Amino acid sequence: METVIPATLGLILAGGLARRMGGTDKALIKIGGIANLERVRARLHPACRQIIVSANGEPARFAGYGLPVVADSIANFAGPLAGILAGMEWAADTGLDWVVSVPADCPFLPYDLVDRLHAARRRENLPIACACSGERRHPVVALWPTSLRAELRRALLDDGVRKIAAWTSRYGVALATWPDAPFDPFFNVNTPDDLAEAERIAAQQERV
Repeated sequence: METVIPATLGLILAGGLARRMGGTDKALIKIGGIANLERVRARLHPACRQIIVSANGEPARFAGYGLPVVADSIANFAGPLAGILAGMEWAADTGLDWVVSVPADCPFLPYDLVDRLHAARRRENLPIACACSGERRHPVVALWPTSLRAELRRALLDDGVRKIAAWTSRYGVALATWPDAPFDPFFNVNTPDDLAEAERIAAQQERV
C-alpha cells in the first residue's frame, strides 16, 4: 500500500485580479510582517518536491522569493483552471506526476494538506482530491494528476469550460475535510476586512 507522499509540485495560484483589494497583488500583502506568498510556501514546502507560482504579468514582482513563475498558456485570463493547466504541464515536463494547487491568499493552510489530499484520493480511488472545511468545499485547493493535462487543455480550448466544478464532475473528486474552528485553515484574504481578520488570527497563533 502506498504510504509515502508521491513527488508532488506545489502550485501557488497568484493570477487573480484582486479588484476588492484595489488591484493590490494579494500574494505580496503582508500579515504579521510576512507576505502571503511566503506563508503559503512555508506550508507547502515540507511535502512538495518543488514549488512554483502561477501568475500572469510581470514575473519580476516575485523575484525576491526564488520561485519559478509560470504564466497561463491559455489567453485572456481563463481563470484558475488555466493556472492549474500551466502547473500540470510544468510538472509533467519536470517528471512530477502530481500537482497540489492553492491560492496565494490563503495564509493559514494546514501543514498536512498534501498528505491528506493524497490519502483521500487513494481511499476513494479517484484521480482528483479537494479540500473542505466544515461543510464548504474549496475547489482551488486540490490535488491533480498530470495525466489529465491534455483533457484539461481540450476542455478549456474546445469546450470553453471555466468553472472547476464543471470539469472535475467528469472524473469525481475525493474530499479531505478539516475543522473550520477556531478558524478556517482555508481563510482567504479577499477584502480589507479579511486582512484585518488575518492579522488577528496571525497574532493569536503567535501567542500560542
